[in-house]
Amino acid sequence: MSLSTARSFLSEAGYGEQELDANSALMELDKGLRSGKLGEQCEAVVLFPKLFQKYPFPILINSAFLKLADIFRLGNNFLRLCVLKVTQQSEKHLEKILNVDEFVKRVFSVIHSNDPVARAITLRMLGSLATIIPERKNAHHSVHQSLDSHDNVEVEAAIFASACFSAQSKDFAAGICNKISEMIQGLDTPVDLKLKLIPMLQHMHHNASLASSSRELLQQLVNSYPSTPMVIVTLHTFTQLAASSLIDIPKQLQLLLQYLKEDPRKAVKRLAIQDLKLLAKKAPHLWNRENTQTLCECALSSPYNSLKLGMLSVLSTLSGTIAIKQYFNPGTGGASAPPRLTDLVKLVQECCYHSNLAVAAHGVTVLANIAISCPEKDMMQLEQDTVMGLESLLVLCSQDDSPRAQATLKTALTSLVQLLKSRPHLSQSAVEFLLCQLHLARDPSRVLMCHALAAIATQLPVLGEGMLGDLVDLYRVASHSSTDKQQELLVSLATVVFVASQSSLSAEVKTVIKQQLENVANGWTVYCIARQASRMGCHEFSSELYQSLRTRVASEHFYFWLNSLKEFSQAEQCLNGLEDGDYSAAMTAIAEALRSYQKGFASLTAASTPLSPLSYQCDFVKLRIDTLQGLSQLICTCNSLKTSPPPAIATTIALTSGNELQRCGRIAMQMRVSMDEFRSLAARYADLYQSSFDADSATLRNVELQQQSCLLVSHVIEALILDPHSASFQDYGTLGSVQTESEYERRMMSVFNHVLEEVEGLSRKHPPVSYLHTGCLCDAVIALLKVPLSFQRYFFQKLQSTSIKLALSPSPRTPTEPIPVQNNQQLTLKVEGVVQHGSTPGLFRKIQSVCLNVSSTLQSKTGGPEYKIPLDSNTNEIEQRVEPHNDYFSTQFLLNFSILGSHMVNVEASVVDESGIEWKTGPKTTVSVKSLEDPYAQQLRHNQQQQQQAQQARPETAPAPQRSSVYARFQ
Repeated sequence: MSLSTARSFLSEAGYGEQELDANSALMELDKGLRSGKLGEQCEAVVLFPKLFQKYPFPILINSAFLKLADIFRLGNNFLRLCVLKVTQQSEKHLEKILNVDEFVKRVFSVIHSNDPVARAITLRMLGSLATIIPERKNAHHSVHQSLDSHDNVEVEAAIFASACFSAQSKDFAAGICNKISEMIQGLDTPVDLKLKLIPMLQHMHHNASLASSSRELLQQLVNSYPSTPMVIVTLHTFTQLAASSLIDIPKQLQLLLQYLKEDPRKAVKRLAIQDLKLLAKKAPHLWNRENTQTLCECALSSPYNSLKLGMLSVLSTLSGTIAIKQYFNPGTGGASAPPRLTDLVKLVQECCYHSNLAVAAHGVTVLANIAISCPEKDMMQLEQDTVMGLESLLVLCSQDDSPRAQATLKTALTSLVQLLKSRPHLSQSAVEFLLCQLHLARDPSRVLMCHALAAIATQLPVLGEGMLGDLVDLYRVASHSSTDKQQELLVSLATVVFVASQSSLSAEVKTVIKQQLENVANGWTVYCIARQASRMGCHEFSSELYQSLRTRVASEHFYFWLNSLKEFSQAEQCLNGLEDGDYSAAMTAIAEALRSYQKGFASLTAASTPLSPLSYQCDFVKLRIDTLQGLSQLICTCNSLKTSPPPAIATTIALTSGNELQRCGRIAMQMRVSMDEFRSLAARYADLYQSSFDADSATLRNVELQQQSCLLVSHVIEALILDPHSASFQDYGTLGSVQTESEYERRMMSVFNHVLEEVEGLSRKHPPVSYLHTGCLCDAVIALLKVPLSFQRYFFQKLQSTSIKLALSPSPRTPTEPIPVQNNQQLTLKVEGVVQHGSTPGLFRKIQSVCLNVSSTLQSKTGGPEYKIPLDSNTNEIEQRVEPHNDYFSTQFLLNFSILGSHMVNVEASVVDESGIEWKTGPKTTVSVKSLEDPYAQQLRHNQQQQQQAQQARPETAPAPQRSSVYARFQ
């Protein structure tokens, strides 16, 4: 296996290989390191980051870094530079080095070289290792000494190392501060070196006195060195120090605003604006009215568009925070001026119609945020100004295809949607304006405007019907070519049509969309439209599209996937025509739906692969099938009141047994079984929710609605039949006040409220069980089934990917071999783990900590002495939380195996997000342990057994009178 083979091995191998594969890859790279050719050595060195990415566990990383340290110690400067780059790229893995002392010892030996370049590389290497050796005194001393070097390369490296150690070590920062101050203030220090030394002061924030002395020094530098480069570097260091120490942010705001207002140099103003934006993001609550007013005055007086754009960017950041409320409602002082008379509103009204699109975008953003947060009494005129500014900007940008115009259009549409969410009465006119512009706009602009219309229609479904006619007319002439933007426009327009139709597409709309798809749409566009139809509940249309796509794919897995989607859509379409009161038709429809779901589930299983197991999809469909079966069984149970009514002696039996439910006959027992089944389904939906850490919020809300529907059915059964006297409706009283985010959620909540009202009214009027009760139950089932199921994004697309890889030690040499442990000792189980992310980590939620649960169960018991062992020592059940650092975590457990035999140890991981919610993500790992008897105790037990056997054999050989004579001596 050559080095090139190792390179391909590292690039193609995925996660989950055995440790032998990792060792073989390391051995191949080690061969390259020991090669006599410099090129092969360098190639081997630069392949190490890929090795760390594939196998991110400490044992391998420790060995690899020790080999790199040897190359650093023995190689030339170019190899050292390569090792330095690898170390900097692998910063997150440095904490996994186990032999830190040995690693640093090999690297540090080069600091005594006569070559200043070698020493410079070593200093940079030590600086890159500052996170794991922050208090290493010999490294501190070497950095101190190198600052006095006469070689510029070494001094620059020492400055880099000083900055790294200052950020990590309080002692080093306190010790180096005076040295840095002397060098900066020294007349013999060149100006370019001072410019490199000044940024080090931003790390002097470990205590108040250190930060104060650094701030005084920076203040002296600003006054003493007025040159542009010096002022820029000093001010930025000033800002970084204030942002880290927090207590000096108000002073820094005043200083930056002073330079922005008084300094005539554009470069200094630009730097001040940049730092003001940093502080606006870091601490908007520390901006008082005077700060914001000064910024507005500077923007009004500035003749430069670039500076005005920067200042508006700062105001745009502040306008979405509490700072805007502090500006209009000062805590102290006199009465505040009306919003329209303030400089801020004057500024943004002027900028809304600016020739620079970016300036106008920030202007309408600020104005919209002001209108949203403005008091009711001052709202009307500001609303009109905001809408006019937004409409003028939309007209201008919709005719321009340039990236800048599209970015501006997206910003303006986002502000419009937020404004309409806060001020719904403006929606009608805004929708009419957007529909008018859709006919005139360019294709890229149409796509963005369709997204905005879909968001508005989702917030206010009542506007959907009015959009439909214009949208269908536009769809007829929407596409004339197969360009990417045309294809995207077809999908966006179809999405708005689905939202506006509210899951009931007319034949005309279907025909129009199909004609366009047949003319110019490619397969992916058709799939995207079908996916949106499934999401919006238009299952008949989506089924037809999936049917047309099945034979246009090149993989059998894709074929089975599309076939399963077609079957699921057909199953949901079977439930679309249900009518209230027609229970036999409902039974038939559910049976047809279950038949299609079973076919689809078989195809879905065939579509899964080891790399794409489709676990969420399979679990969701299983639950849907079981839910439909449960609802069907519930209707059958309700019908059994007619086919098998209570016997004539039911009342007597109820009085005799004291159980009122006996009065209802056999239906009571069937209802109890049905109630337990729906509670079990709700628990399974809760488990599916907890296992979907990477799902988007809409998908999770969909799963939650399915769970609530199951809980609702179980509650209705209990309230109507099983226990009408103790059933309470207070817990469900807030369902109507929940803010809904989609049409599906809105319809489900409406059904929930309607069912609860009917049940509450019936349970108070009539005692159970009558045809009214069973009819109410069946009507509730049909009402739930009539809402078309929504297949949300996570069913089709996974935007966030998070997984955990565990490694246990000690580990068996072979998977089937158990780990031996003596029963009088405890096993130390070390659990290490790595968090692996996809391309967009933390898109929906981030991992705060990992919860590890370790438990053991006795598999088989071997022969041995019977001891009375306390119950708590028989089993192991330990839970521990650990916070990952750089996506790595490690912890240890002490396990007791006092009972001889084979034990199975289960290690299960779950994650806790930033909100404190625990998610059952897995994985679950098992290891076999065999508890053996202590050799000394075993020998002692054997001796005792031999003695007992000897004592038992002695009476047979020795005569009885001798025994009595022996005892007689002591009488």
